[in-house]
Amino acid sequence: MAKGFLPVSRQEMEQAGLDRLDFVYIIGDAYVDHPSFGHAIISRVLEAGGYTVGIISQPDWTDKESILALGVPRLAFLVSGGNMDSMVNHYTVSKKRRQTDAYTPGGVMGKRPDRATIVYCNLIRQTCKDTPILIGGIEASLRRLAHYDYWSDRIRRSILLDSGADLLMYGMGEKAVVEIADALAAGIPVKEITFVRGTVYRSSETDRVYDGIWLPSFEELQVDRLAYAKSFYTQYQNTDPITARPLVEPYPNGICVIQNPPAMPLSTQEMDDVYALPYMRTFHPSYREKGGVPAISEVRFSLTSNRGCFGACSFCALTFHQGRIVQARSHESIVAEARQMTCDPEFKGYIHDVGGPTANFRHPACDRQLRDGACKGRQCLFPAPCPNLKADHEDYLQLLRKLRALPGVKKVFIRSGIRFDYVLADRSGEFLKELCSYHVSGQLKVAPEHVAGPVLEKMGKPPHQVYQQFVKKYNAVNEKLGKKQYLVPYLMSSHPGSTLKEAVAIAEYLRDLGYMPEQVQDFYPTPSTLSTCMYYTGVDPRTMEPVYVPTEPHEKAMQRALIQYRDPKNYALVYEALTKAGRRDLIGFEKGCLIPPRPVKKNTPNKTAAFKSELRREHRKPKKKTIRNIHKKKN
Repeated sequence: MAKGFLPVSRQEMEQAGLDRLDFVYIIGDAYVDHPSFGHAIISRVLEAGGYTVGIISQPDWTDKESILALGVPRLAFLVSGGNMDSMVNHYTVSKKRRQTDAYTPGGVMGKRPDRATIVYCNLIRQTCKDTPILIGGIEASLRRLAHYDYWSDRIRRSILLDSGADLLMYGMGEKAVVEIADALAAGIPVKEITFVRGTVYRSSETDRVYDGIWLPSFEELQVDRLAYAKSFYTQYQNTDPITARPLVEPYPNGICVIQNPPAMPLSTQEMDDVYALPYMRTFHPSYREKGGVPAISEVRFSLTSNRGCFGACSFCALTFHQGRIVQARSHESIVAEARQMTCDPEFKGYIHDVGGPTANFRHPACDRQLRDGACKGRQCLFPAPCPNLKADHEDYLQLLRKLRALPGVKKVFIRSGIRFDYVLADRSGEFLKELCSYHVSGQLKVAPEHVAGPVLEKMGKPPHQVYQQFVKKYNAVNEKLGKKQYLVPYLMSSHPGSTLKEAVAIAEYLRDLGYMPEQVQDFYPTPSTLSTCMYYTGVDPRTMEPVYVPTEPHEKAMQRALIQYRDPKNYALVYEALTKAGRRDLIGFEKGCLIPPRPVKKNTPNKTAAFKSELRREHRKPKKKTIRNIHKKKN
C-alpha cells in the first residue's frame, strides 16, 4: 500500500495509475484519513484487502452527476452519512438548525442533505441502476430496521428500503465489508450475498432464514406502540454476536427485511492490524484554503484503545452499534501510534485522550462473555455490579504508564469519560490514585446524569449515593495529593421518568454543590436506544410498565431551566416550574431557596434591599392576592 491519500478526483486517479476503481465511497463528511473517522477505516481495510477505493466527499445532492465524479465502480458504491447522524448533525433537540458542522471544511453548515444516506443512494439509482450499493455508518446502522424518527415523529421503514441500497452493514463493519468485497469479486450477485454477519438485506424468500425470529410487521408497528416496544426489546436482546438470532421484519407485498446476527468481535491482533494501516492522520490537503476540518482537532492527538461498552446506558446507542463485548488494542499497537504522534511538528507533548466509548474498559466484563455472550436478562453494572464482573484496571494502568514514559510526552489526559461505579468496584484503589496524580487537567468530567432514583433507574445508571461515594473518594485522594482538582458532572434533563419533581431535585443538588452548568444536556431521542423507545411508546420495553415522559416543549424548557436556575433569563420558567411542582418553599430569601419572589430591575441600585422590601410588602397581603399580584406584575 502506497503512502498517501486515496484519490478524490479523476486527476488523482490518473496519478495513481487507475482507470477504474473497485469501490467509490460517497460520504457526508469531509475526507479525513484518520482512524477516528469511519470512512478512513473502511477504505483502508478494503485497500489492505487488495481493492482500490476512491472518495467522493459531500457531493452536490442537487446534481445527480456529482456522484459520477470518479466514474462507475467495478464492484459497488459505498455510502455513509458520516461520523454523525445527519439529522443530529443538523438539528438541536429542540429541532432548531445548528449553525456549524465540525465535519465540513471551515465548519460550514449545509454541505450535506438531511437523511444523507437516503439522498445519496437515490442519486446513485438515478444514474447507475444496476451497480450494487452498500450502506453503513452510524446513520444506517441505527436505522437498520423500522425505527421511531424523532424529527418526523413517526415510525419509519428500514433505511435499506428508503435508500434503495442492496446491503446494509451495521456495527463497525471491517469484517463484513471485506467478506462482501470478496464475494462480489468472485462474481456472486449482490442479491445472493445473504450470509454475511453484521448485514441486513431484503428478500421475499424467507425459507433461507434458519432459526429466525419474526418481528411484528411494519403495518402493525405503525398503529400499535406496544407492538413497537416489544419489537424493539427483541432487537435489543439480539445484539450479542454469540447468542443473537436472525430477525425478520415483514413489509407489504411480501418483502421482508432480514437482519443477520452481528459480526464477531475483533481480536486484539485484528484491532492492531486495523490501526496499523497507513493513515495520513489528517484532512485532505484540498481543505487547507477553507480552514481545514474542525473535527480533527478533537482526535488528532488522541488514542483509541478499545471498542464496545458493557455500561449499557439506556440513552446510548452503543449496545446496538458496537455491542457490549469490549475489544482492545495491544499496548504495543497503542504505544507505536503514540510514538508516531510525537513526531508530528504540531504535537506539543499532550496526548488528549486514551480511551473509547468508556475509557476505563479494557477487557470484557467477565470471562463468560467471550464463551457464552453477554447476558440477555441482566446488565453488568446495573442496578449493581454483577458478582462475575472483573473490575480490574491493571492493564489500563500499565498502558498509561508506558505512554507517560515516552520521550516527548509531557502529559496524558483521559477525556473520553470513565465509569465511576466501575472505578469503585475495583477495590485496589490504585487507578483512582494515578488518575488524580497524572491524568486530570484540573477538572474531571463524569456523567452521573441525574440524582433522582426513578430517572436513574430508567437510564440504567447507578443510584445517586454511588456517585456521592465516588465524589468523596475523589476529593480524599486529591486532598492527600495536595491537588485542587474538581469534578464536572454531566446532567440530563427531560429523560423518560423525570417529572418536575425530579427536575427540582437536580436544582437542589446543584444549589448544595454551588455549581451551575454552562450547558444543559436535554434528552435527545435518537434512533435505536431504550430511552427513545420509552419516549415514543410511554412504556419501558424491558418491563412493559408505563413511564412518565416529558414530551411537551414547555415542560421540557422548565426542566432544562431548573438545571440553570441561577441564570436570570430562566427566572420565569423556574418560577412556573416550582409553582407547578408544589415547591414554592424554594422561592424566597431564606437559606435553601433557589430564586427570590420576583426578578430585580436592572437599574435598582441595591437589589437585595429592594427584594426584601418587596417581600415585606407581599407578606402584608392575603396569600391569594399575593400570588395573583405576582402573576399580574410578571405578565
